[in-house]
Amino acid sequence: MRQAAARKVRAPVDAIDPAEEASDLITVSVSAMAKMRALKAAEGPGGLFLRIWVGGGGCAGFQYGFCFEGEVEPGDRIIDKGEVQVIIDPLSLPYLTGVAIDYREDLKGARFVVKNPNARTTCGCGNSFSA
Repeated sequence: MRQAAARKVRAPVDAIDPAEEASDLITVSVSAMAKMRALKAAEGPGGLFLRIWVGGGGCAGFQYGFCFEGEVEPGDRIIDKGEVQVIIDPLSLPYLTGVAIDYREDLKGARFVVKNPNARTTCGCGNSFSA
């Protein structure tokens, strides 16, 4: 889980520079977008953003995190993917630029799968990476 202590300062959405939007930073598959929309709807009404971040952990050193948040923090990049707006913090951005996010349901379970061109190695289960 994400550590709350790292995220104390919040800024209203209108305080973010529109030039920070960059829809080409990440790719989201049709199945991942459908799941993101469903999860966002389950969270209830309101302007929620999908935050994606990289944190320490996992068997390869870094792991991915996903959650919905109602506010954007200073320095966050907003990536407009239509019905879902993704936000990435400045520390995670170098590790996430160029990623492709997919959603799969198979014998391994239901999960988001991240194909990361910045990863030097990944663990066997694909949930963590090293850069």
